[in-house]
Amino acid sequence: MDFNVRTFLATVVMFLLASSLLIIETESAGECGKTPIGSAAASLSPCLDASRNVRAKVSPACCSKVGALLSTSPKCLCSVLLSPLAKQAKINLAIAITIPKRCNIRNRPAGKKCGKYTLP
Repeated sequence: MDFNVRTFLATVVMFLLASSLLIIETESAGECGKTPIGSAAASLSPCLDASRNVRAKVSPACCSKVGALLSTSPKCLCSVLLSPLAKQAKINLAIAITIPKRCNIRNRPAGKKCGKYTLP
């Protein structure tokens, strides 16, 4: 009987620890709010060509996605561009940072630092 009580208490403690970690992780919001950075990065997939070549035409879909991202969560763009996902996708940060200007987005965070670069 003593063994069952210890097992029960150990199970309860483990459950409480696991649930408190889940609550902390759920409540914390990063630069992209509650959207995981991977999802934010995936939403910018129409921008891949424009983020690798400064002469590539920026598609309307890309401009729409970047504009929406900047209006809801402006710091998220830098987080995505500085993420390991961007490096894996071979995104050139110096080129990608110019996309909001190339899209003529009016309310872009011009003059803000994104890594070692400044948004134009």
